[in-house]
Amino acid sequence: MVSEPRISARERLVLTSIIESYIATGEPVGSQTLARQFGNQEGMSAATIRNTMAALGDAGLLDQPHTSAGRVPTAQAFRFYVEQLAGAPKSLTRERREQIDESFAGVGSSQQFLERTSHVLALVSSGVGVALASVREAQTLEHIHFSRLSTGRVLAVVVTTSGTVQDRVLLLDRDMPVGELEASARFLNENFHGWSIDRIRGELDRRLIEERTEYDRLAQAVKELYRKGALEGESASGPVIFVEGVANLLSGEMDRERLRVMLTALEARQRLIELLNAYVDARQRMVRVVVGLEDAAPGMENLVLIGSPANMGTVAVIGSTRIQYEETINAVAYIAQLSDRLLQD
Repeated sequence: MVSEPRISARERLVLTSIIESYIATGEPVGSQTLARQFGNQEGMSAATIRNTMAALGDAGLLDQPHTSAGRVPTAQAFRFYVEQLAGAPKSLTRERREQIDESFAGVGSSQQFLERTSHVLALVSSGVGVALASVREAQTLEHIHFSRLSTGRVLAVVVTTSGTVQDRVLLLDRDMPVGELEASARFLNENFHGWSIDRIRGELDRRLIEERTEYDRLAQAVKELYRKGALEGESASGPVIFVEGVANLLSGEMDRERLRVMLTALEARQRLIELLNAYVDARQRMVRVVVGLEDAAPGMENLVLIGSPANMGTVAVIGSTRIQYEETINAVAYIAQLSDRLLQD
């Protein structure tokens, strides 16, 4: 882990001003701009500011794109800035909380919550909003239904609490009438709603071994459907992830090739899932900020990930290093807490 740079109070003030000016304008910041900003503040002449900026450059916190240009913050500088924000936390404004609360009005399922989350975070941050369902959510039974297709062929449709729909055709050893299929589905829905698929399979194995006489016919039907693959677990489509706002990054100043590489990485669903799993630890209920994602994918060095675990999975924003850090961090944290409240309700 890179240690926090040791800088003076004056250097901290200049660096913070440069970062916030760069976030606001996207332009390199010169000493004259800072001198005007600081006004008549004692000890902050243009010459002093230039010397301070040179020291910050030597410390690896500022870059100078062109000889005559101002300075821009490095990834290390943004990391330093985020650390300072963490030391003086602020909450969302009442107006922003109300806006987010209204955006989630009427949400009645985890799938709706996650889908709405990606939209709200993209809107609030002007970045890419991402919401990934947890394995538990993606693999918890909401409803199962069986449809007879033809002799010995049955369609099993499994809906999970995250909203994933998994369907597969079962080839049975015997033909099963509609009444048996309906009774089997009713048995599974009434006894195992809200259970994980793995737990259901374990319980069915235990119950079907017993084969109590009063349930013999139903048990045989359930056993046949189960053993032919009605509850195979996660579908080939993989975990549920919602992504919105990729177009928000198109207004950046990246060259065409870097932009193409970055967008390709963001559009690869599996890459995003791996990114969230690598950087956001579900065991630590806190917002994680990662500046520079080049270790995850080429072309993502100028992007930042702000993510948090939630009861339903992971909520996150991917944006440029010029993102509004404080507001986005607070919004991610607030929405993660909203998911907790929704589950309790």
